[in-house]
Amino acid sequence: MLKDLEPRNALHWPRRLWIVRHGESAGNVARDAAQASGADRIELAARDVDIMLSPRGEEQAAALGTRFAQADPDDRPDIILASPYVRACHTAQLFRDHGGTDEGAPICVDERLREKEFGILDGLTTSGVAAVYPDQAEFRRLLGKFYHRPPGGESWCDVVLRLRSLMDTIALHHAGRRVMIVAHQVVVLCLRYVIENMSEEEILAIDRQGDVANCSVTEYRADPGGGLTLVRYNDVVSDDAVPVTAEPERTAGVRG
Repeated sequence: MLKDLEPRNALHWPRRLWIVRHGESAGNVARDAAQASGADRIELAARDVDIMLSPRGEEQAAALGTRFAQADPDDRPDIILASPYVRACHTAQLFRDHGGTDEGAPICVDERLREKEFGILDGLTTSGVAAVYPDQAEFRRLLGKFYHRPPGGESWCDVVLRLRSLMDTIALHHAGRRVMIVAHQVVVLCLRYVIENMSEEEILAIDRQGDVANCSVTEYRADPGGGLTLVRYNDVVSDDAVPVTAEPERTAGVRG
């Protein structure tokens, strides 16, 4: 019989952990245009990994850096872990360039933070999936988004498995530090699932409440009981000059 796992000592975790979704991307803009026109495919000239931030996404990342620059040094990260996707790396760089962390603070790319992979559904709109791969649309309806894995792609559960490994690495190498993660919408949600020991029902209920906004901040702090306590979720910079965007999670296409 398995014994209950003992909670980690708080020293095993970062003192502060911020999880940030990247700024609005050119792919988000192209996807919205495809959806509005009823197209089956998103018009993109680059791989998903190479999609850049939109001009508004650059403004969002800069504004987030400026917001952190105004905080006490103990309220700023001393290391950033980023998805290898261009839009996430650029968000991290702009954040650092605008004072969100020290100029010399490292930005470490970790492939486990990459976007959820869509396999054969990559580049398709929701209506495109139904038109081109109706069997996959039906599988997703039957299995639900947490467990549906398109051929050549990943389910949310697959993302969770690689993020469990990431959290072990963070505990091993970054205990006691102030860590920021810059990644994608599904990664933000799946990290909440892992850190807070949620069920499928619980995380999908949070997902249904609303989308993770571009450059929003989710924050945890180490607690005396040996865990990480959620301080805020999906918090965005309040600045009329920089509009908030929240791209919904889709069946396929460039999103998060």
